[in-house]
Amino acid sequence: MEAVIINNYEEFESYLGKEIGVSDYLQITQEQVNAFGRATHDMQWIHTDPERAKLESPFKGTIAHGYLTLSLLAYFWARVVEVRNFSTLVNYGVDKFKFSEPVMVGSNVRVRFTVETIANLRGIAKVSLKVRMEIEDKKKPAFEGIVTFLYNFKN
Repeated sequence: MEAVIINNYEEFESYLGKEIGVSDYLQITQEQVNAFGRATHDMQWIHTDPERAKLESPFKGTIAHGYLTLSLLAYFWARVVEVRNFSTLVNYGVDKFKFSEPVMVGSNVRVRFTVETIANLRGIAKVSLKVRMEIEDKKKPAFEGIVTFLYNFKN
């Protein structure tokens, strides 16, 4: 998939209310889940112990941390949209998130991005995106919510 290129506020604004793109799938691996657990000091067995999870978990296997899936938004966004001509980017907010379906280790996930709102704050583009992480072959999404970025475009 080729990334959408955004060079300025007006180009972002042209996607208002529209899906700007959907990423390719990414497989969630046990190694990735374990590394995230170590980095965040969250080594709960439901994420990091496949043998115990197979026996004791209601999911019959390990699941990704919800915050791991959320943290992948930057990865997916960079593959869907290439924003150019800006001096700074700030993660501004995360709102109305609901985790609806656990992501089993070994699952493939992708994200849909829709431009929900955009505002010009004295030359800074405040862009809110509706995001939906889909799990391959599942009806319910892993999560849905709104993320907001601030882009300071160059003149």
